Amino acid sequence: MNRKILVLVFFLAGFFPALRGEDAKDYFNPLSHGVPTLTIAPDARASAMGDVGAATEPDVFSQHWNPAKYAFAYSKAGVGVSYTPWLKKIVDDIYLGYVAGYYKLGTEDRHALSASLRYFSIGKIDMTDNSGFVLTEISPFELTADVAYSLKLSETFSMAAALRFIYSDLGIVDDDVYPGVAFAGDVAGYYSNFVMLGNSECMLGLGFNLSNIGSKISYDNGITNNFIPTTLRLGGSLLMPLDNYNSLSVNLDVSKYAIPTPADTREMTPDEQDAVMRDYYAMSPISGIFKSFTDAPGGFKEELQELRYGLGLEYGYDNRFFVRGGYFHEHPNKGNFRYFSLGAGFNMQVLQLDVAYLISAVPSNPLDQTLRFSLSFDMDGLRGLMR
Repeated sequence: MNRKILVLVFFLAGFFPALRGEDAKDYFNPLSHGVPTLTIAPDARASAMGDVGAATEPDVFSQHWNPAKYAFAYSKAGVGVSYTPWLKKIVDDIYLGYVAGYYKLGTEDRHALSASLRYFSIGKIDMTDNSGFVLTEISPFELTADVAYSLKLSETFSMAAALRFIYSDLGIVDDDVYPGVAFAGDVAGYYSNFVMLGNSECMLGLGFNLSNIGSKISYDNGITNNFIPTTLRLGGSLLMPLDNYNSLSVNLDVSKYAIPTPADTREMTPDEQDAVMRDYYAMSPISGIFKSFTDAPGGFKEELQELRYGLGLEYGYDNRFFVRGGYFHEHPNKGNFRYFSLGAGFNMQVLQLDVAYLISAVPSNPLDQTLRFSLSFDMDGLRGLMR
């Protein structure tokens, strides 16, 4: 089978069930959803720290993690681009491209507008008949575009709202398969303040983001409707100065999909299974959010298994050079994404280059041993050079 067709099958299945853990103690019951590329960390800085970003210091790529951070950005404006190869060990033309930017309004630096564009391409796939004759060539892709507005409500707290358009085209030319379209929004908040630890004045950051609240997505003209990956993310960050030039930040994110957990159908009859799935597909997205915290078949124990953790460290020298490391953990029964990450960043006043590298802790991970790159531009620095 064409390797890219395998990738397409993963997408149709929500991707994550394909990564079953070998050490699952109970049973494998991941949360399936459409548009899985929305869950991919788009930038190298956060990726190098175990996919954390809800409460880290603001940067150009805050749109994905917590757009409320833009109200606390140091620069008036910024723009960044990022490139992530996907399944690099198998194919060489699947990638995620990401562009993000923001602009702070007015003279009081309390408002900010931001936007991002995400494009995931599976490249070109030859569709063949049973004899291997090429019938047609398809180019599946997913595209999302969003805008956000953030407002500093006090000197230490801000909130943001985002609107998002989602388009998913499987590239298949068939009377029963259509491109999927969905609309979603985010609600986010960010707290930033100085705290004293001993004789050191440290920066404490706390953040939350309930992202991708919106419609379902369908690839069969509404016969079945899949949930998009609505996610609740909570984070904390502590930036500690070591001396006049060196600093260290410790960052933790805890996230959970706010979508329903599939019922345990292992002992049901086929008719009962069909009835359960009809109810699942008929559930509204808002009902799904509320049910997602109490509906796990395994009770509270399984609800805890749905929590995902990211822990990251960032060492900085003179705000010019950064070394990062992190770990991400997802329970084996819920997808089994577990990996270490590391990376570095170079701040050259006008632009910053960040790189990240992932080392999987399980046999299957599409980003294992993959380098990711991000490049961001500080508009204040650029304007200063032009004077």
